[in-house]
Amino acid sequence: MKRSKSAVPRHGSGRVLGLDVGEKTIGIALSDELGLTAQPHETLKRKGDDQDLGAIQALLEKWGISVVVVGLPKNMDGSIGRQARKVVTFTDKIEARLDVPVVHWDERLSTVAAERVLIEADLSRAKRKKHVDKVAAAVILQGYLDSGSPSGMASLPSQAPDLNES
Repeated sequence: MKRSKSAVPRHGSGRVLGLDVGEKTIGIALSDELGLTAQPHETLKRKGDDQDLGAIQALLEKWGISVVVVGLPKNMDGSIGRQARKVVTFTDKIEARLDVPVVHWDERLSTVAAERVLIEADLSRAKRKKHVDKVAAAVILQGYLDSGSPSGMASLPSQAPDLNES
């Protein structure tokens, strides 16, 4: 998990965007204006970093986003693998190009939790596949929002994850 070097706003000073970044899609969730609840928003099909960043920038502007929370796909033993390194590279671009604080949030089992929610909602396999990424983004974002600190940052280290693991 990574804490941005930028100042992180307190709840109530703008919406928070949650992202579940995958190879082919990016699941997107938004918080309410008070930063208390996360709602699935959409699933973005990846079209390359420039177009993906443009789509994220449009969301930042449209919704007044104050911080972006991105799921970091750690291995089950907590180490950082190949996919996590790809996510970190992409989120570094978000922070640099879009001038918004970015927080990495441990996303282990978020997709499993999202699948369970969708199964409980009695969605067919085809419908679950269509919605799982944005629901996973909401699970990640809600975890961040529920973390206990007014800014959601109490348990985060102040440095980037060690990317030399695994």
